[in-house]
Amino acid sequence: MFFISKNMQTHLVIGNIFSLLCAICIAMSVVKKSKKDFMYWQIGCTLFGGIANIVLYAYAAFVISSVSLIRDILSYKNKLTKNITIVLLVISIIIGLYANNLGIIGLLPIIASASYTLCIYITKNEQQMRWALVSNLSLWFIHNLYIQAYPSAIANIVLCIWTFIQILRNRK
Repeated sequence: MFFISKNMQTHLVIGNIFSLLCAICIAMSVVKKSKKDFMYWQIGCTLFGGIANIVLYAYAAFVISSVSLIRDILSYKNKLTKNITIVLLVISIIIGLYANNLGIIGLLPIIASASYTLCIYITKNEQQMRWALVSNLSLWFIHNLYIQAYPSAIANIVLCIWTFIQILRNRK
């Protein structure tokens, strides 16, 4: 029993180290002015977030992070098209559902990613995109809290609140 407990603690510590690296990258990305700089830090976020998810046994979130990593790299290189995005979205939903081992909690990253991606293509309205980001961050917050990825959960809620404040400041 002690070995299992120690193994779980090790996974929790390692997962939270990568969660912290993910949180640092997402925080860095939101202060960047250019899309290229933003995407550079988003690549780090999805990479470290994916590692944290696999270490913390959140397989659907790992799939979403892996597909998002591909999307972010293509975006960084200006090679992301609408058709590629749709294919990646479908792949992430199908494989994410198959890999889901956390029930309803495991669906949250799939819903967050799919709804945010669709919103990006449906609207160019900044306020609507901010609302979609608040929704996305809220779902990831719940998921990260559940899997005990505390640094990412804190970053999610801080950015959610910050984005909500931006919505209030920019309302017409």
